[in-house]
Amino acid sequence: MSSPPVVLAAANAAGYGRAVTDVELVTRYYEHFNRGDWDAMCALLADEVSHDLNQGDRQVGRAVFRAFLDRMARSYREQLRDVTVLGNAAGRVATEYIVDGEYLATDEGLPPARGQRYSLPGGAFFEVRGGKIHRVTNYYNLAVWLRQVGA
Repeated sequence: MSSPPVVLAAANAAGYGRAVTDVELVTRYYEHFNRGDWDAMCALLADEVSHDLNQGDRQVGRAVFRAFLDRMARSYREQLRDVTVLGNAAGRVATEYIVDGEYLATDEGLPPARGQRYSLPGGAFFEVRGGKIHRVTNYYNLAVWLRQVGA
């Protein structure tokens, strides 16, 4: 027998007017991403959110996450499609998607940007507590991305 969805009353504080499930919270996170609404994305995060970068270190804090988004926006224009969000009704959420993007400006440690387009699968894991996202862990295949941008 499956568990009923957990409704997070604290999600009301995120400005939705009603409680949302952890899956709905992460779905909204991606809706904000596709609109480029970094303020709305960050409003869904806990103050001390942990962000595990693909093939990188863990970053902690909403302000640090926002700085990451600003850096990404300078170097990449991305849209996610075919987003699938799955949750266990206990604060664990997994996502899978296709990221379609354009490499706009050279990012530190990566090959030169020349407007290259790319499309590749990605995924993420989330931890949700008290109506806020406490952890975001992102994964994609860097070797595939590098091939697509001509590295």
